[in-house]
Amino acid sequence: MRTLIASLLIGLSPWCMAGQIYTWVDAQGVTHFDARPPQGQPSTTVQTPSPPAPKPAPMQGNSAVGDQKSIDEKVKKQVAEQQTQLNAFCEQARTNLAQLQNNPRLREEVEGEVRRLNEEQRQERIAETQKQIKENCQ
Repeated sequence: MRTLIASLLIGLSPWCMAGQIYTWVDAQGVTHFDARPPQGQPSTTVQTPSPPAPKPAPMQGNSAVGDQKSIDEKVKKQVAEQQTQLNAFCEQARTNLAQLQNNPRLREEVEGEVRRLNEEQRQERIAETQKQIKENCQ
């Protein structure tokens, strides 16, 4: 809003500062324009157009507040959705960790083929799952 007002003031300042402008024709037939009337010659005052009245800025107080409220609600909704997804992820990760820790005979399906996890793979998965829970879940 401040920049709008400042730009209007700067844009309209030449009209505000303009004084009387005088015009006259000299002996050679050349037309002159000046801020001071010539001495010893008849001159006429140039009517400068008045600047257009600035249009009142639309009232943005209520609409801006309404826009901000809708943005706030949208952000709150997104945060709530993300939190819901994170909670589901954490719950699944904790369930997976319990399965990994309590069941030494785990199998997984890879490309349509069922394979049994060896102890080293199981420990790697336990460490990865614990790391994910530590980083993402509270």
